Amino acid sequence: MEKEELRAKQTPIKQKYKEDPGSALITLKASSELGENFTCKVDTGKAIVEAGLHPATGGDGLSACSGDMLLEALAACAGVTLNAVATAIDVDLRHAEVHAEGDLDFRGTLGVSKEAPVGFQSIRLHYKLDTDATHEQIDTLLKLTERYCVVFQTLNTPLEINVSHSR
Repeated sequence: MEKEELRAKQTPIKQKYKEDPGSALITLKASSELGENFTCKVDTGKAIVEAGLHPATGGDGLSACSGDMLLEALAACAGVTLNAVATAIDVDLRHAEVHAEGDLDFRGTLGVSKEAPVGFQSIRLHYKLDTDATHEQIDTLLKLTERYCVVFQTLNTPLEINVSHSR
């Protein structure tokens, strides 16, 4: 998609959101259903993904790991945002890769150690760019990608999660 095409698609949407801020508030949803052998079926809207225990917690490695899916969501969101920002600011990317990796101490999630945290202790996001852009352009590209990447901002900013249940 070229810059003009992206701008043509986004301009009326941006105008609508300026005129009616409430129309920009959209609830995204995800759901899962318990499966067999400690798996959970997640409907992505494109396919059903079966998530299960990571091998480090007793899984067989045949199911997707939720931690991997979190990193995949980060890499995907950062990649899509990078591409859109590059288009918007006229940075020509011949090729780009986004790599996300994170460190977990599985003693925490298995309850082996109360001192070991549950969850990622750190996440690293790395961009491999094939471009003739200047250092300043790349700095701007990455700064704006970080600013507008929904998953990055969600992981990087504390948020409230409300939990409920029903029968």
